[in-house]
Amino acid sequence: MRTDRPLRVVLAEDSVLLREGLIGLFTRCGHEVVAAVGDAAALVAAVEEHAPDIVVTDVRMPPGFQDEGLHAAVRLREKRPTLPVLVLSQYVQRMYASELLDSGDGTGVGYLLKDRVGQVEEFMDALGEVADGGTVVDSEVVRQLLRRRRDPLERLTPREREVLALIAEGKSNGAVARELVVSEAAVGKHISGILTKLDLPPATETHRRVLAVLAYLRA
Repeated sequence: MRTDRPLRVVLAEDSVLLREGLIGLFTRCGHEVVAAVGDAAALVAAVEEHAPDIVVTDVRMPPGFQDEGLHAAVRLREKRPTLPVLVLSQYVQRMYASELLDSGDGTGVGYLLKDRVGQVEEFMDALGEVADGGTVVDSEVVRQLLRRRRDPLERLTPREREVLALIAEGKSNGAVARELVVSEAAVGKHISGILTKLDLPPATETHRRVLAVLAYLRA
């Protein structure tokens, strides 16, 4: 669900080249970068000053280039549980995704590989989804989570696995139906079957369902 409203963005990225490229991209798409910083301390200060609609941050930042950006985002969401945060990572790190998903009130979070930035439309859709309180997780992370658990995922049919992977990426029922070339009613039945087989309670909101599924997968 892509938002049409302009967003006020705080961007944290230590690579000057990527940072400037993202500023240009956000601006062309109608959003305002209210602050663009290169380290975790500056990220926290910028959010305090500007109260943005969304934070976009790299995981690894100065001074240690470990997970400073991620931890700054988690700390910010401890103070502001509904602050939308989209984290960009160079590599798949399941623990980073799990820590982010557990932060705040569980809504408005995204974890994407930096490669996705080049897929402009999908990246901007993800930005809007997270800003609107949704959850977006990179498909490669989803695949790794799926590989982690063999039981009870073995109870799912191949089609249900496909649906599970797509909804975990933040796709709506309609988007899943279009990608799999099936009806929305069929997607709804698959989702009902998935929730039943995984012993998950029914959910009325897409991001709540995604969070429940991912929480189960990483348990």
